[in-house]
Amino acid sequence: MNEKRCPWAVGEYNVRYHDEQWGKVVTDDQKLFEFLVLEGMQAGLSWETILKKRDAFYQAFDAFDIDVVAQYDEVKYASLLQNKGIIRNRLKIKSAIQNAKCVQQIQKEYGSFFAYLWSFTDGKQINHALQDQSEMPAHDALSDRISKDLKKRGFSFVGTTIIYSFLQAIGVINDHMVWCKEYQASIESAHGIKILTDHIR
Repeated sequence: MNEKRCPWAVGEYNVRYHDEQWGKVVTDDQKLFEFLVLEGMQAGLSWETILKKRDAFYQAFDAFDIDVVAQYDEVKYASLLQNKGIIRNRLKIKSAIQNAKCVQQIQKEYGSFFAYLWSFTDGKQINHALQDQSEMPAHDALSDRISKDLKKRGFSFVGTTIIYSFLQAIGVINDHMVWCKEYQASIESAHGIKILTDHIR
């Protein structure tokens, strides 16, 4: 049985995240929003730091319920700034609230945030078939396009590097090493996505 993992999957938190979630397709808008917020929070920090605080983020942001977060007022914003369990960055917290409102607009236009994201690849997973970690880019033409479009729609903390990492996490891009034990699982998780996105549209 293959037990090889991508080189970055080191330590309890990273290994569990790698094996259970990273690179597997996420179809639920609430979960997609969670990943977007966490990726934005990670900017300038290690991903392991975010994973260790993930439960606290989940509690603080009402399970990342998009409609709830979009309605946060100044009182809620102030309480988040006092929450020692999360990243207490004013701009990042304000971004999460504003981005929830922007996701709502996308849902009205596309039916779902999921359908919007996969429309950029026509419902097809991008598989880079990487042999070595050094081959993994920090961004690409796809993340450039999505980042630009999100910014135009009013999102923040959605630079192309953040979006590339986001796309990897939610399975739009499969950047598991080809010899990694989760490589095939990522491919299998994308089966039927084109049919599903066509149905949504």
